[in-house]
Amino acid sequence: MHASVEAAQTATQRRARVQAPLVDSVSCYCRVDTGLKTVVGARKFVPGAKICIQPDIQPNGPKPRNPRRERSRTQAPLLPNLPDDLAIACLIRVPRVEHQNLRLVCKRWNRLLTGNYFYSLRKRLGMAEEWVYVIKRDRDGKISWHAFDPIYQLWQPLPPVPVEYSEALGFGCAVLSGCYLYLFGGKDPLRGSMRRVVFYNARTNKWHRAPDMLRKRQFSGSSVINNCLYVAGGECEGIHRTLRSAEVYDPNKNRWTFIGEMTDGMVPLIGVVYEGKWFLKGLDSHRQVVSEVYAPPTNNWSAVNDGLMSGWRNPSISLHGRLYSSDCRDGCKLRVYDDATDSWSRFMDSKLHLGSSVSLEAAAFVSLNGKLAVIRNNMSISLVDVSNPGTSIETNSAHLWETISGKGQLKTFVSNLWSSIAGRTGLKSHIVHCQVLQV
Repeated sequence: MHASVEAAQTATQRRARVQAPLVDSVSCYCRVDTGLKTVVGARKFVPGAKICIQPDIQPNGPKPRNPRRERSRTQAPLLPNLPDDLAIACLIRVPRVEHQNLRLVCKRWNRLLTGNYFYSLRKRLGMAEEWVYVIKRDRDGKISWHAFDPIYQLWQPLPPVPVEYSEALGFGCAVLSGCYLYLFGGKDPLRGSMRRVVFYNARTNKWHRAPDMLRKRQFSGSSVINNCLYVAGGECEGIHRTLRSAEVYDPNKNRWTFIGEMTDGMVPLIGVVYEGKWFLKGLDSHRQVVSEVYAPPTNNWSAVNDGLMSGWRNPSISLHGRLYSSDCRDGCKLRVYDDATDSWSRFMDSKLHLGSSVSLEAAAFVSLNGKLAVIRNNMSISLVDVSNPGTSIETNSAHLWETISGKGQLKTFVSNLWSSIAGRTGLKSHIVHCQVLQV
């Protein structure tokens, strides 16, 4: 009997030796003894234990590491055997035409080339490229658009416009922050007048939604002042008069705000920002020509009827502090406005006139790499250097003109010839809007 009692006590002591020590239930068992480095050593203290039974509960342990920082330490470099800062310095020098292919290399390259840091660095170092974006209405009434690379002189494909603008009429177009192209308002053939606003990001090559305008409008005027989008006038379906209201979109606040109303409602036909003021010229509800100017500092509109308005023609542009306008239908002659005499005078002549057909008509003037670009309906583009107006006079300015895109001239001639033979007199394709985006 005595021997059996001693045996029971000995077994009890053995069980006590292998029992896990009393610890806080929220602690990690594998940290009971800091000397335990292996599974075998841990099992001596905690039978059946793994290296860490509760890995996520470490109240007294070291702070968890930043997963993003940890990932950056373990992920592969952008370029083999190069630090990431040097790799980025190499990638920002790749021509823009190859950026779409660079995004397909790996996820890290895709994130880099769709972020703001990459393109802001290109812009800061003077490596950003300007492309011409042309929005056209085809013969069937559909909207299409293309991008022109002036370095390689190639037209690049683009994603289709949003479906609500695929057949829209009278919509506006403007560029904010140099790389965001906005489409706003207009008239949908099925839904009527719209307040819709969408924008295209040239960095990601994708379309996005923006806040709707405060008022439905079509055939309105627009301008960009201090990176804010101003929209005024136009028409609204169901209202048998032109609109006087105007509004402004601030991308920093991401909202629209009404501004002062125009003196007379109008459907603007031509507009330009000159010397910090927004000039508009169009037709009122009685189809009479009216013109107004808006001053952002005072938020006031005022009628204007001076030499600038009387000789102002479309297309026009304000470039290098001077106001230029076309003096012929194909845009091969330019006129410039003189503040001193309050009049327009002939300025530059290319001495190479293309004709007066719709396909050769100058649709827009834009600023491209510091030069004035003439965009025509047949997608041909001419550049003229107006940076030194002192030597650019009508008699000796032909050498300052150059053609960088001749696409569409032969195609337009052949199509017009066949249309004449077939007796077709329908509406030809023409450019609706033209802008320059920098990436």
